[in-house]
Amino acid sequence: MATKNQECPISEDLLAAVRSFPVERDVEHCGIPFKVSPFEFYAVCPHCGTRIKLRSFSGVPEMEDLFDAVFEWLSDPQARRFADQRRQAIEDDRDDDEE
Repeated sequence: MATKNQECPISEDLLAAVRSFPVERDVEHCGIPFKVSPFEFYAVCPHCGTRIKLRSFSGVPEMEDLFDAVFEWLSDPQARRFADQRRQAIEDDRDDDEE
């Protein structure tokens, strides 16, 4: 269970991986390439209808698990409100940098 202001080492590599995380996952089945959300556990082949497993259920954490934890945290309305405020501040900073 997380504690208030819990210390957890965050590497620059992890931050870079999050920033560059793809918005789509390329999948191929039956020789047909298609795209799905990077967070899907399964996809359905548009050609044959086969359900394809995309994410593992092993004890080894994946990058998607980090996002899932953040999404779970964002299910709290107050957290979502603060996240929206921070996203807006980041967008405002980007706009200022472009000028």
